[in-house]
Amino acid sequence: MSNKESYKNIGLIAPDILLPKKSINMYKWATVACDQYTSQPDYWQDVEEITKNSPSTYSLMLPELYLEENDVDERIKKINENMKEYVTSNVFDTYKESFILIKRNTAYSPVRTGLVAALDLEKYDFHKGSHALIRATEGTVTERIPPRMKVRKNACLEMPHIMILIDDPKKTVIEPLAKKLEGIAPIYSTELMKNGGSIEGYLVNEQTAPDAFNEVFAALEALNEHSDGFLFAVGDGNHSLASAKCHYEELKKAGLPCEKARFAMVEIVNLHDSGIIFEPIHRVVFDVNFDKLAAFFEEKGCSVDAPQDNSHEISYITNKKEGKIYIPKCTHMLAVGALQTLLDSYGAKTDYIHGEDSVRELSASDGNVGFLLTSMDKNDLFPTVAEKGALPRKTFSMGEACEKRYYMECRVIAD
Repeated sequence: MSNKESYKNIGLIAPDILLPKKSINMYKWATVACDQYTSQPDYWQDVEEITKNSPSTYSLMLPELYLEENDVDERIKKINENMKEYVTSNVFDTYKESFILIKRNTAYSPVRTGLVAALDLEKYDFHKGSHALIRATEGTVTERIPPRMKVRKNACLEMPHIMILIDDPKKTVIEPLAKKLEGIAPIYSTELMKNGGSIEGYLVNEQTAPDAFNEVFAALEALNEHSDGFLFAVGDGNHSLASAKCHYEELKKAGLPCEKARFAMVEIVNLHDSGIIFEPIHRVVFDVNFDKLAAFFEEKGCSVDAPQDNSHEISYITNKKEGKIYIPKCTHMLAVGALQTLLDSYGAKTDYIHGEDSVRELSASDGNVGFLLTSMDKNDLFPTVAEKGALPRKTFSMGEACEKRYYMECRVIAD
């Protein structure tokens, strides 16, 4: 099946991929996803210093730490200008109708193997209860979409930090491709800044590996026949994909050119890859009085530091003590959903944190309270979403913050 026709059945194409020229410092080029370290400005200040005066994806993205800053519009305008400059200057090489096979190595997990491709947004629906081919795995907060759409609205480029999962226990799609590429030199290979490990990318198209290229489409077609209409699950970057979808729908409704915007570039990974490890996403609430927060929980039928039956047990941390909160399971079937329901009702500023160490660091400040959650079994993901719909937002994370996607590949989404 040709690349041009494939999206009609499986919602996937091999996009035209832009990669920085070989002369560019790849260590400085690749930066972590914008939705990480949202309460740690020191991280992003370090990145800014590392990438100063060098071509970098840091110049093409807006860390979400800055989404509510007064100068956000100026930042977005500068990002759009940088994108146009990079496209017209001698920064990129273009690889037509290609995949990139990714091998990502970190200190925390086995090597993760993924495939950079582009998905058809016509086959994606993030609303709860969706039966689309591409579905969200967590609740989408519609209020979080407009700020992200502002970044995309006048952007001529996109960079993927979206990770898509396929449920392929027999390993029929990505793993055979990786096997066929053994012994072939990567198109890029670099260490990643700020404890990100290392990454290699292998070019796959009809010129470099014609048999392997076509077998990707065939294998996904075969997998789709047994998917019950649910082939792709959004593992990371749900709000970014939702923003891309809404931007595309706006262009279409207005009758504007939108064929390039119809697709979003992503990394596809097999749920059963040994490098996919589900980690919990913890919570930290800011500027609260713990005694008042505890009283609120107790008013809602919870218990603080006293076990009670038929309840979720969640650890909390403050700068003065640690303990347990017990939330009745009738609040929500999942502990993360029960806690989120109460925090939403309380109304305190909440951030979603990867890694217990970061929670402890933030909770050491007066007025902050951290909540430590446990991870879900990744094998439950597809059945649960198929039966119950999207999970509560920020239910799980695929690895630690430094293991998230680093921006590398780009794609033109507007002329």
